[in-house]
Amino acid sequence: MKTKEIAELSVDELRSRKRELRHEIFNLRLQQRSGQLEKPSVIRVLRREAARVETFLTQKLKAAQS
Repeated sequence: MKTKEIAELSVDELRSRKRELRHEIFNLRLQQRSGQLEKPSVIRVLRREAARVETFLTQKLKAAQS
């Protein structure tokens, strides 16, 4: 998901997307531990996307408080 697309999401959508990403990262870690994960770089990509989502979520919550 591109940064522009993430910026257009609402707070509830950002929370939902963050939850989905964290769940997916968890599942990939389990696959990695069992030796079934073929592309370990996917974990890094998802972690970075989760961080982007968290950043926009924080910005939107701070803007709503002001």
